[in-house]
Amino acid sequence: MNAVAIDIIIEDDGWMRDLPDVNALAARCHAAAIRYAPETSGAAALLLTDDDTIQSLNARFRGKDAPTNVLSFPAGDDHPPGDDRFLGDIAIALQTCRREAQSEEKALAHHLSHLIVHGLLHLVGYDHHDEDEALGMEHLETKILADIGVPNPYSVD
Repeated sequence: MNAVAIDIIIEDDGWMRDLPDVNALAARCHAAAIRYAPETSGAAALLLTDDDTIQSLNARFRGKDAPTNVLSFPAGDDHPPGDDRFLGDIAIALQTCRREAQSEEKALAHHLSHLIVHGLLHLVGYDHHDEDEALGMEHLETKILADIGVPNPYSVD
């Protein structure tokens, strides 16, 4: 059995105003991720926050004193594989997510779905430090998102 467990902490009420079904959206993202990247099976924590909080986290843990859209904090390999495994924490900033969705003319729910999938893949070791890694990660994200009806976030219309 594959565990689909994302514990959501909502620090900015704007998330619920903009996306009242955010819990179901996160669960769909995680279930699709598991179908294409089984190593994402396990539990994760998702902090839906604001730009100020994510800027503070970014400065503290990444040395970058600026807001960003998503941060991932992998739990590491201390947990056994399988359903009881804790993958780590993901934090997403509402204002940055909104701005990006608007500037890219995407639905907020679609952009958030992309950021959740992106964060989940980071938790299990996927990255985009070089071009080959980036292309592989983007390809996997695109397949996962298509599975839940989200258009390719990397296509340029």
